[in-house]
Amino acid sequence: MALPKTFALNTGASIPAVGLGTWKSEPGKVGESVTAALEAGYRHIDCAAVYGNEKEVGEALAAAFKKGTVNRHEIWVTSKLWSTEQGPGRVEPALKKTLGDLQLEYLDLYLIHIPVRLAPDSPFPAKPEHAQEFDIDMTWKQMEEVLKKGMTKAIGVSNMTQKKLNDVLSLKRTVPAVNQVELHPLWPQDDLLNLCKSKGIHVTAYSPLGSADRPRANGVPEPPVLLDTDVVKKVAEKTKKSPGQVVLRWGIQRGTSVLPKSTNPDRIKQNLDVLDWELSDEDMKALSGIEPKVRILDFKGMWAGEGCAVETVHKFWDGEVTTPADY
Repeated sequence: MALPKTFALNTGASIPAVGLGTWKSEPGKVGESVTAALEAGYRHIDCAAVYGNEKEVGEALAAAFKKGTVNRHEIWVTSKLWSTEQGPGRVEPALKKTLGDLQLEYLDLYLIHIPVRLAPDSPFPAKPEHAQEFDIDMTWKQMEEVLKKGMTKAIGVSNMTQKKLNDVLSLKRTVPAVNQVELHPLWPQDDLLNLCKSKGIHVTAYSPLGSADRPRANGVPEPPVLLDTDVVKKVAEKTKKSPGQVVLRWGIQRGTSVLPKSTNPDRIKQNLDVLDWELSDEDMKALSGIEPKVRILDFKGMWAGEGCAVETVHKFWDGEVTTPADY
């Protein structure tokens, strides 16, 4: 199984199989990470306005272009529309701000970051009074407008459940090119992945290594650290690869692009070395069978729960969680 280094989108474009995630990359280090990634051969940089580091990413990109490490057309840059910018007339100005910060004329992909709308200038985490009606029709029309203007080459969504994705599809207009979601052996999202494949929507995995540094709410059982599980360790030993490489390769062989985040130059290189070897069917099955299944980044205390924009985690994810309905 010789997998490509890119995946074809419904737009005809090709998205790299491995990209650099920049979420939680602290200021002062994210630029170095982008530089190291581009020099190592990465051709996808995943950003978001709310990460607060797009200016630093932009400086690193500009330096790479000037140095000749890469040309603009050789790389793929993704960014995301924040929830405070989903209101009338706000999408284009938000994208202009992102393009200015990144020092780019266009994005390759622009995603609706979270399917929750907040009042402009709302703090984060937001409170219930900051939440506004999520009008996917209005927001998607604005996304289509910036697509038509060439400000982005493709549009898509992130953190969308099957229900919310079907809401977008029911508009019968532009089909999202990508749905970027949490995806790893502890949370494989088989049903969502199958839905996306059936509709020609590519899935990109964020936190593909299981987000070992994630926060957990009090009283909620701590999920296992994915890279420390016996199954991952055994497959890594068998294939003579690192646990991280094994898990990333699992994602790629399922047809998803992956976005590992690291600020360590050696780890950045290691995470890219997943394209010229493969896991056996037996190994894939073993990795897919790791238990328990749990949505690690359930957004408890960030988006959902008492005092948050959405009442419960269960409601935020339309029941696509393993936690109780009142959680």
